[in-house]
Amino acid sequence: MFKIGEFSKLTMISIKMLRHYDEIGLLAPETVDSFTGYRYYSARQLEAAGKIQALKSMGFGLATIREILAQYDDAESLRRYLAVRLSQMREESRDLGARLAILENTIERLGKDDNSMKYDVTLKEIPAMQVMSLRDTMPSYDREGDLWQRLYGETAGQHVQMASPAYAIAVFYDEGFKESDVDVEIRTAVTGSYHDTEHVRFKEVPAAKVASCVIRGSYASVSDACAAIGEWIDAGGWRISGPMFNIYHVSPAMDPNPENWVTEICFPVEK
Repeated sequence: MFKIGEFSKLTMISIKMLRHYDEIGLLAPETVDSFTGYRYYSARQLEAAGKIQALKSMGFGLATIREILAQYDDAESLRRYLAVRLSQMREESRDLGARLAILENTIERLGKDDNSMKYDVTLKEIPAMQVMSLRDTMPSYDREGDLWQRLYGETAGQHVQMASPAYAIAVFYDEGFKESDVDVEIRTAVTGSYHDTEHVRFKEVPAAKVASCVIRGSYASVSDACAAIGEWIDAGGWRISGPMFNIYHVSPAMDPNPENWVTEICFPVEK
């Protein structure tokens, strides 16, 4: 048997944390001296402590660790817990990557003159076009690529001829900004006659007068560009007349290097 201090050194878990584990029923001492109140741990509890430390290093909370330990010897149950955590960590990694991009972009802009902080907004007309489109709800903005894969996958057998320019567009229909469950329609201009599939529609879209701003590089500056468009709309006495959309002149599918991306942000407007 080991005193709590000895067990603490062997497991590299602080005495304070061992007492907390006891309080929440995660790792109770093997025995407690009824006279002195001293806690004693057994050698077999070293393995349990090791499991707790390993699960904590994976980012599991203590309540979840308690659940996992109860089923630790069930390989299938353990696999399910680990698979869920893996999915969560991948999502967290994507979120962190987005935050890093914003931070890096801000630092880079702060090192330049004020003119680099400004965005050129222009009034232009996007022509009417025949498109193939797919509209669906995606869990987050970084999953837009999944929709494009579905669009091209469902129409591959028809050998669709792309127009020039192809106008790869994503239209965002939600009334306000949403971080999840985003209502998006992706579309690209085509020539020729084709039939609809289960999810893909071929249709004509009318011309649109838009306030437009082109950004180069990662999507970290999209919010600043949208703000610049908003100021331009207000100053000119315009009104937003439809859902915003992006035109991807150089997209991640065309070039994996974010420095080379070219995106045109468009807000339909009217007087």
